[in-house]
Amino acid sequence: MNFSSVKPIILASASPRRQELLQLLGLPFTVVPSDVSEEMEVENGDFAAYAEALALRKTEAVARRYEGHIVIGADTIVVHEGKVYPKPTDHEQAKTFLKTFSGKTHQVITGVCVALEGEFHGFSAETQVTFRTLDDRLLDAYIASGDPMDKAGAYGIQTAGALLVEQIEGDYYNVVGLPIAKLTEWLRGQGWIALEAGEASVDH
Repeated sequence: MNFSSVKPIILASASPRRQELLQLLGLPFTVVPSDVSEEMEVENGDFAAYAEALALRKTEAVARRYEGHIVIGADTIVVHEGKVYPKPTDHEQAKTFLKTFSGKTHQVITGVCVALEGEFHGFSAETQVTFRTLDDRLLDAYIASGDPMDKAGAYGIQTAGALLVEQIEGDYYNVVGLPIAKLTEWLRGQGWIALEAGEASVDH
């Protein structure tokens, strides 16, 4: 399955997982990491707005330098009982995070922002993830693999972290880092990408 786009596409993220998902569209794209600060406060407990604001910040930083491009930015957060769980700073923190999720359900929210010619559009997706009741031996083995250390919430559902998960409710790819079906639907609706010749009709 291949799409065409009305303008060149830039992914404002260094995440290899997001790159793999965007490749599903069969579209050429360039990776330009935003390298902006992710320090930001959650306002009024609105975690979706928080994720969308982070995605906007990343997208703006790149879009300013690349006019005439479709720029896609995203940020994925893990939320449990009103708290955001970032990438762990060390193995001990990773284990603390994962033990907190053990036998419980948390939320994974990805904020997405798409920009073209000064227009910025944002949305988000949320998936409910329920962990199995975890034992220390399994946790120690997973953490020793190093896999949790570069991932929000200290696990990757697309890697060995899948062994920790009992079930999910919602978009699996949202947990990986990009709700690709929702993004594709939005881009097609705007006419910014097309499945067939002539489908893309927006003239920028």
